[in-house]
Amino acid sequence: MSTDTDSDDFRSRARSAVLAAVQGLALALAVLPCGVAFLVLTLVSVALVPVGVGLVTTPAILTGVRALADARRRLAAEWCGVRIPAVYRPLPSSANPWTRTFALLGDPQVRRDVLWLPVDMTAGFVTALLPALLLFYPFEGFAVAAGLWRVTDGPYWYLFVPVDGPLTALAAAALAAGLLVLAFRHTPRLIRVHFHLTRAVLSPADAELTERVRVLTETRRDAVDTSAAELRRIERDLHDGAQARLVAMGMDLGTIEMLVERDPAQAKRLLAQARRNSAEALDELRDLVRGIHPPVLAERGLGDAVRALALRLPLPAEVTVELPGRPDAPVESAAYFAVSEVLTNATKHSGADRIWVDVHHTDGRLRITVTDNGRGGAAVGAGSGLAGVERRLGTFDGVLAVSSPAGGPTLVTMEIPCALS
Repeated sequence: MSTDTDSDDFRSRARSAVLAAVQGLALALAVLPCGVAFLVLTLVSVALVPVGVGLVTTPAILTGVRALADARRRLAAEWCGVRIPAVYRPLPSSANPWTRTFALLGDPQVRRDVLWLPVDMTAGFVTALLPALLLFYPFEGFAVAAGLWRVTDGPYWYLFVPVDGPLTALAAAALAAGLLVLAFRHTPRLIRVHFHLTRAVLSPADAELTERVRVLTETRRDAVDTSAAELRRIERDLHDGAQARLVAMGMDLGTIEMLVERDPAQAKRLLAQARRNSAEALDELRDLVRGIHPPVLAERGLGDAVRALALRLPLPAEVTVELPGRPDAPVESAAYFAVSEVLTNATKHSGADRIWVDVHHTDGRLRITVTDNGRGGAAVGAGSGLAGVERRLGTFDGVLAVSSPAGGPTLVTMEIPCALS
């Protein structure tokens, strides 16, 4: 078992080292031509702005520079998990060429992109090529030790070893073996050095604060939109439901007042109808209030409210709750309606015959998982109910993660940072 584990670990290291070397080599081959071309085009285009030509060419070239920088950001995230934030200023949609050009030139992020070009074609080129050199250079050492040194007139220098005989050939082989071990251990780290260098140049100095402001702006907008939509729903439900019934009941009472002496039987029938309308209006008002803030949530907390949701489902649901206290009311309400939406989606679309819900609090975060054994294929996207859940949680810095491979099962995880009282 230990031998198999060691063998798997060696193969994994070898794959990672080769992959990093190939990625670095591909980057190095693309860095120089792209960097040089865009840098020269940018400088020439900006120089031609005073004569008017640059007003036409500069926006297009700077857009290309941005596309190149965005591609490197994407590779950094996909290959090494290095996230490089970008904060571009929005351009006016109907701006003339003069305004558009100077808006781009005045954007700090665009200037960082242009500054990154000479850094990328120098230090970036070296850091991208280094993993490939470290991995492939040892094979030259092995070739030298195998007899390549014999075809040269003088000593064959392998790094700092002059190979001119069997002993120095053996030393070159030992040096190559050492470099190969270093490559297997550190090549993946070296490719990350390249992306960390890219991040150091492309990221704004206040990247974390800027990203935080961006997220808060988006979540605030989503919260306002959600509140407006909720208000419209309440108004619509009141207008179409309880309000209509109360108006009808008022009309019936007016008719009863006129008929109570002339036609008592008809008055009794209208009284019964008014009583039914009042009961139905009361039920609709209760449902409406429950949709705004369920009484069980206010009275007994999130755990019991989720259990009540599960009891109303048309399929079996198992709920596990481990909450030593209660979160703040807004967080509790957001979590409740998020769970309600996820359960509704699972019931309608998953084809599952069983659902599991787990609610607990750990490390300062409220964590809720909803699992079903349905057909899978759930995704967060435009028009999806899960997108609404994500926006609702985002208002409280919460996150939503969905794992739903084809064929199932589907696991929806929701987390909200909060403290319990």
